[in-house]
Amino acid sequence: MEEVSWAMRRLVRGVALLTIVAQGCAAVRIEPEMPVPLPGPMASQKGRPGLVIGAPHGRSDAGTDRIGLDLARRTGFGLVVATYADLDADHRRLNVNRPTEGVQGGAPSQEVSTEQARQAYEAYIGRVKEVSQGPLHLYVELHGNGRKESAGRIEIATVGLSQEDAWQLRALLELLRDAHLGGRPESPRLDVLVEPLDRVYYTASAVKQAGVLRLTARAIHIELPRVARTLGREAYTDVLADFLTQAASLPLARGQ
Repeated sequence: MEEVSWAMRRLVRGVALLTIVAQGCAAVRIEPEMPVPLPGPMASQKGRPGLVIGAPHGRSDAGTDRIGLDLARRTGFGLVVATYADLDADHRRLNVNRPTEGVQGGAPSQEVSTEQARQAYEAYIGRVKEVSQGPLHLYVELHGNGRKESAGRIEIATVGLSQEDAWQLRALLELLRDAHLGGRPESPRLDVLVEPLDRVYYTASAVKQAGVLRLTARAIHIELPRVARTLGREAYTDVLADFLTQAASLPLARGQ
């Protein structure tokens, strides 16, 4: 009986999500008073209180700085972008969203704590708190990766979401993806994985344990493959703009 009840709740939510999509796939465009400059190493823009998009690797995760800027412009979320240069030719970088430095794509166990990394992290979380303008209800972090095994999918690690919350988000993102890609055959149809419903490779474990994801009860950590930031950038920016606009209206983003 409990399984039937849970299935009915999922069906009701699925109908609600379809209704949302049917009401229009274009996200509400909210233009900021002034465009956010991105010369680095950090830029920010206030938006709707409690809703913040972060791109801590705006330079090394190529394209996430501009995608974050576009998403903030089109959703009204606040924005924090860090564009620190690599520390050396081996692509060692300040992690920014946690007080360590390491090689891009390296294991968390290989990261080291340094004073420079701590200062960058404190500057970043200071901006996030400032842009939030009070309690941080939903924090969205953008990342990019070049991992071959993840090339065909968007992975979303989460904080504070149940399996049912994850199911809602996955269903919403899949519906919006299909709606937007209908007239864009050149853009690949990426799979969607959402934690804890799905097993993801990029779990953001280090950021959850010692970084910015400790500051909020609910977070969405989005990993975009290279194609979503290059060939499919326009299409997937449209998809994500609508996704975040609708996700912000769900109970999970309001602490319910």
